[in-house]
Amino acid sequence: MKRTEVIQNKIYTLESLEKQLASWRVLGKTVAFTNGCFDILHQGHIFSLSQAAQEADYLIVAINSDDSVKRLGKGDNRPINDEHSRALLMASLAIVDAVIIFNEDTPREVICRILPDLLVKGGDYTIEQIAGAKEVIANGGRVVINKIVEGFSTSNIINKILHK
Repeated sequence: MKRTEVIQNKIYTLESLEKQLASWRVLGKTVAFTNGCFDILHQGHIFSLSQAAQEADYLIVAINSDDSVKRLGKGDNRPINDEHSRALLMASLAIVDAVIIFNEDTPREVICRILPDLLVKGGDYTIEQIAGAKEVIANGGRVVINKIVEGFSTSNIINKILHK
């Protein structure tokens, strides 16, 4: 199998991800889940993804669809990279085992369907603000809030590019 096929095979629909999860769970493997726009990948993202990957056997990353990003109010020109480009970039990371694109405002539906062992978000959230946290905890899972790597944000990178 070519490397590009391996990367493409890490991008799932919700139904195909549920099937993959079933096989991981039969083997007794643990699953971490995180989500975001990941519009311009930066050091803060890599730190958070690395922390999440260390907590479980497999890491699933859910990416906001283009429409979902627009509804978040991040700006008229966002996302910079379309959902397929962002998913492909995320799938190309060795620490990421599965990628899914979601169209809702939050990944709550995906989280409730797959019920990961670990739900990870960045430090700009509280547990009460994290979509799906209540459901993951009720299912015996954990929620981890990673610290923010100061000085790294997609908005800051875009502003720096525009004002140079």
